[in-house]
Order: sequence, then structure tokens, then C-alpha cells
Amino acid sequence: MSEERSHPVLRTAARACFDAALASVDPRRLVGQALRREGDVLRLETRDAAPSHAGPLLLVAAGKAALGMARGAAVARPDVGIVIVPHGAAGDGPPGTVVFHAAHPVPDAAGEQATARVLDAVRSAGPETLVLLLLSGGASALLVAPAGDVTLADTRELTAALLASGADITALNAVRKHCSRVKGGGLARAARDTAGVWTLLLSDVVGDDPTTIASGPAVADPTTFADARDVLEHWLAPEAVPLRVRAHIAAGIAGRVMETVKPGDPVLARVTTHVLAGNRTAVQAAAAAARRLGFEPHEIAEPLRDDAEAAGRRVVALLESLPRQRPVALVAGGETTVRVVRGGRGGRSQHLALAAAVALAGRPGVVLAAGTDGIDGPTDDAGACVDGDTVARGRARGLDAAAALAASASNPFLDATGDLIRTGPTGTNVADLVVALRPAC
Repeated sequence: MSEERSHPVLRTAARACFDAALASVDPRRLVGQALRREGDVLRLETRDAAPSHAGPLLLVAAGKAALGMARGAAVARPDVGIVIVPHGAAGDGPPGTVVFHAAHPVPDAAGEQATARVLDAVRSAGPETLVLLLLSGGASALLVAPAGDVTLADTRELTAALLASGADITALNAVRKHCSRVKGGGLARAARDTAGVWTLLLSDVVGDDPTTIASGPAVADPTTFADARDVLEHWLAPEAVPLRVRAHIAAGIAGRVMETVKPGDPVLARVTTHVLAGNRTAVQAAAAAARRLGFEPHEIAEPLRDDAEAAGRRVVALLESLPRQRPVALVAGGETTVRVVRGGRGGRSQHLALAAAVALAGRPGVVLAAGTDGIDGPTDDAGACVDGDTVARGRARGLDAAAALAASASNPFLDATGDLIRTGPTGTNVADLVVALRPAC
């Protein structure tokens, strides 16, 4: 069969909108704009305040955008720097920094060792030293320091089970915070004897909540051990929860283990937190690009959440409801979920795209759904761009789209239809983006 795909002009335009969104959340530029040095004084430029520091600086960066963020912080001239990025991320940090590579989304021993270096450096920093903490999506997995008797193996097993369960990021992080010495304000506790912590965040979570981004290592945590227990009871069978995790959370509920940092804790007195950009930034940039390309843009105000298949159908329904007299663009962002069937292969963006392809079958238009980090689930693909003929192309290859959705096997289907998008790691991460385009008709 021919590999030619439908609507090449629309596909090119959708990809241009995606690329514009990525450019809007470039981590190096964003950090560089937030920091300013005047001689010996470093200033943080925010809308609300402009704190300053003159003295030694310890830089800690973790996440998929950590390299770019650290390079943007070169103006700060850190005395010591530790950068933790996923395996496969290429490049060096600014002078004075050491780059460690670790696993994502399920943590590994390399991440545990790198996090130990971070905690040692922070605890060793003197009262004249400021900690500049640069966090982006992926840092929850890269910063790993199991608490109490919980082991790395327990953390890996628990993380994998929760990721496969369909639990959203807030639920997942409520558990991770309570099984960690670095999350849920743990890093702020380690930095209690320093000159303070400036945290710059590139948000990959809906709503840009600092308590959820990277599991909030330097902010107060609103969740409790009881919340963590409720998440586990809702999403996992008892036998799927490692014994040491269950014992640790039970001990926390009983008051035998210290809670995560709560509002008003003195360790937060010298902590400043600033969100640089997030998913909404990317959505607005994609919509602006669509307008420049001749489409009338419409943004979905409510972020896409929950089931990816339902989100894909909703996107097409909204696209179909828009005026037909002119070319239109529908742009949305968010982070959906997929309950993974054993043996399935794909990611939430690919699953959303395939569901959209089913809803769009036989009609004009394209739907692009991709992760801004360039990685969708356990695949090498960022997502997919489908059209009204995607389902038919799959059928011609002997594949059934509905069956692929039921088996959470979007990747092989979209690979066969030629609809996958592969960018490689983008060096940024603000969750997922959806761009749906339709010509005048």
C-alpha cells in the first residue's frame, strides 16, 4: 500500500504550531530572563519581588529541561553545580557543574546516587550559600531518596505499578512524597542552614502547582500519609504495594514517621519559588502560530485530563462544532491518563491521537497530539499526527483501530499508518499539546 498520508498542508501547519510551542518554553531563555547579575549581586526578577544574593551559590538542576535551565543560569556563576538529567540527554552543563544521568519514569540506582550527592552538597552548604534549584518535568523520578526502610527496589516497583494503574500525577506524587527524603519539602529541610533556596520551575503539570511539580522538594506539601494510603487503596490491589511501603505509610499515619513539610514550617522562611512557564504558555504560542498560518484559533480553556481516549473524541467533537466558513485551529494542553493493558505499547498522546482518528474517520482535518518533552510513554516517539484516513490506512494493513485502543497498543498501529511523530528529546517539558486543524468546508 502507498505510505502517502492525507492533508500534507494541514500536517505541516500542525507541526509548525507544535514547534512554535516548543520555542516558547525554551528553558535556557526563560532562566536567563529571570536572573540578572550586577557585579557581586545576583537578582531574581519576578513579577512580585526581586530578591538578591551576594555570596556563594550552589546550583541544583533536575528534570528533562535541566541542562537548558542550568545553561540559562550561567550568568549566576555557580561555585558548585549538580545537574541530573534522563539517560540519553546529551551535552554539558555550565562551568563548575557536574552532570549525572538517571532513569525516567521509573528511577534507578544512578538517580539514587546522584540525589545523595545533591543532599550531601545542600547539607554541607554554609549559611552564606544560596541554593539555586532548577526543576522541570521528570525530576520526580530523577530525584530519588527512599525514606525509612523503603528501598530503591520498592520505589521502582511502586512507581511502575502506579504508572500502569492510570493514576494521575497528583495521586502519584502524594505517594512518592511520603516515601522520600527529598520530595514534599525534603530538600528545603536539608537546606535549613543555608542562606536560602531560590526555586525556578518549568511546569509540566496542569495548573502549575509548585507542590506537584517535581513532587515539591522545596515547598510545603498539602497531602498527608493518610492521603497516600487512600491513593494506594484506590488504584492498586494490596498485593501490588511493596510490604515496606505499606509499613512506612502505616507508621506515618500512626505518627512514628515525620510528615512532609507543611505550611508555616520554619525551613520555608527563606525559600522563594517562581514558575517560569507551563503548559498554558505552549498552548498560547501554538494558537498564535495557527493564526499566523491563516487559521482561526480556538483554545480549549479547560486542560485535558483523565482518560486519553475520551479526550481524543472530545477534541474531534469540538473541532467539528467550529464554524466551517474558514480554516480553524483547536489547541489544547494537559496531561491525560491511560490504563495500560499488559503487552500494550504506546503513550497517552498516541492513545489520544488514535481515538481522535477513529472519531475523525472519513472527514477532513488533522489532529496532532504530542508530549513537549519529545517522549510519549515508554516509546521513542513524541506522539502522532492523524487524519481522516488514518483508520482506513490501518485497515488496509490488516489492523483494527478499536482493537488497538482496547489493547492500549496505539504505537504499532500508528507506526503502520505512518502517523508517528519523532523529535527526540526536546530539552523542555510542559506536559502535552494537542493541535487540531480543519480546512474551510
